Amino acid sequence: QVQLVESGGGLVQAGGSLRLSCVAPTTIFTLNDMAWYRQQPGKQRELVARITSGKSTNYADFVKGRFTISRDSAKKMVSLQMNSLKPEDTGVYFCAAQGPWGNVNYWGQGTQVTVSS
Repeated sequence: QVQLVESGGGLVQAGGSLRLSCVAPTTIFTLNDMAWYRQQPGKQRELVARITSGKSTNYADFVKGRFTISRDSAKKMVSLQMNSLKPEDTGVYFCAAQGPWGNVNYWGQGTQVTVSS
């Protein structure tokens, strides 16, 4: 049963921007930190960015300065603004709801991001 619903993926040229969004049920959104992961062909899923319920953020080194994660409590939404996209950012991006020790409690279905050179 899908509880995290993502949107916003697509095809963009290198240097372009995309914005991903993820809507969660109230209880899940309120009780969890939220994060974005990505998975590239032949690689393990990796953390891209995370935001706590108190809006503290952390980012993977490979997206620092280019991606921004945010959360909107009224909309129960977490977003990932991706700027200056590179071909190596291509992958399936997953929204996740995490517990305080980083354990993922819920996954979204994933949304494809493709960056052409």
